[in-house]
Amino acid sequence: MNNFVEELRWRGLLQDQTPGTEEFLLNHATVGYVGFDPTAVSLHIGNLVPIMLLKHFQRAGHKPIALVGGATGMVGDPSGKSEERNLLDEETLRRNQEGIRQQLGRFLDFEGDQAAEIVNNYDWFKEFGFLEFLRDVGKHLTVNYMMAKDSVKKRLETGISFTEFSYQLLQGYDFQWLYKNKGCRLQMGGSDQWGNITTGTELIRRMSGSEEEAPEVFALTAPLLTKADGQKFGKSERGNVWLDPEMTSPYQFYQFWLNAADADAPRLMRVFSLKSRDEIEALEAEHAEAPHRRTLQRALAEEMTARVHSEADLQQAVQASEILFGKGTTEVLKTISEKLLLDVFEGVPQVEVEREAVVNAADLPEVLSVVTQQQIFKSKGEARRMLTANGVSINKEKVSADVPPAQLEWLQGRYLLVQKGKKDYFLIRAN
Repeated sequence: MNNFVEELRWRGLLQDQTPGTEEFLLNHATVGYVGFDPTAVSLHIGNLVPIMLLKHFQRAGHKPIALVGGATGMVGDPSGKSEERNLLDEETLRRNQEGIRQQLGRFLDFEGDQAAEIVNNYDWFKEFGFLEFLRDVGKHLTVNYMMAKDSVKKRLETGISFTEFSYQLLQGYDFQWLYKNKGCRLQMGGSDQWGNITTGTELIRRMSGSEEEAPEVFALTAPLLTKADGQKFGKSERGNVWLDPEMTSPYQFYQFWLNAADADAPRLMRVFSLKSRDEIEALEAEHAEAPHRRTLQRALAEEMTARVHSEADLQQAVQASEILFGKGTTEVLKTISEKLLLDVFEGVPQVEVEREAVVNAADLPEVLSVVTQQQIFKSKGEARRMLTANGVSINKEKVSADVPPAQLEWLQGRYLLVQKGKKDYFLIRAN
């Protein structure tokens, strides 16, 4: 057995653990689980920390279970929340669960001796009557015990419904059910889940019938990940960075990691990379010698994009990045999709024109100034001077003033990428 807890410790993925956890896991191949909230159709990179817990757990020789909270997702967890959230219907939750299932398959091995498994707590709660639950489960925990949890304390000032107050009891029963039916001995999660997770260990102990017969079950949490400036990790200018390529494109995903601050890069590499300790420390040393080369950011961006999306998506993202920063070729620019083209040049000024106005223009200086209403060049004379000085590229190729507008090759049949000087880009879009 590999030392799972020690692996988490050096990676900065260990916050709290119940007594005896490390020793037990060193001596027993066991089952452990993490719960995932299915209230969005996709997981986001904030969910990657608990996913990495499961991944390292499996690599250490144990069996991971991912619990999708189909039932608890209908209730709402007060942990880390300042107000009660909207509840979702069963159909929406099922759709979200399927998306989560596909994304987890990128990280966990669902075949072999320690094959990962996905369960849905709706499957055991849907037939559990309210009175039966109060009688068989609710009687084992006092209100005093439940109110002592930080997640509840913080909400008492603003108000907490009985629905959300009961959440820890439901999550505690998840652990009890998995212990009884799957032999699960460990629950893991983020540090904000410590109260809910330890409720599970306490419930199992009390439902066992006696102190002497209480089973050995354990809890372990990872720290919540924040940036060096204290901001919450996982957000970009667009909001959440999702694992679904339709919600965050592979190019945007790649750029998120590539643009990580130097102060954050070493920690992010340890938390999210599956490289060995020696490999990571070698990259850290290389990065420290020349931070401007962004060695850590590039290595992590490549590894994460290939794993979450695909190797092909990674190659497209790299090529697209080179286009934006001046290294890409015309041939590469012609091969990328319209969606990727718009992703790359999202922040670039765009000018919408009638295609016929471009085709029928007298010359290229007229296109770059008159047709675009002086949005690219202030005058036809300025356009001509820069064209003559070899200072204008269209679709990554240098052009001269005598190129006939009718011969311009439109990207995707409707775009012309104009580069003015070294850094200024403009996208002409045919309406």
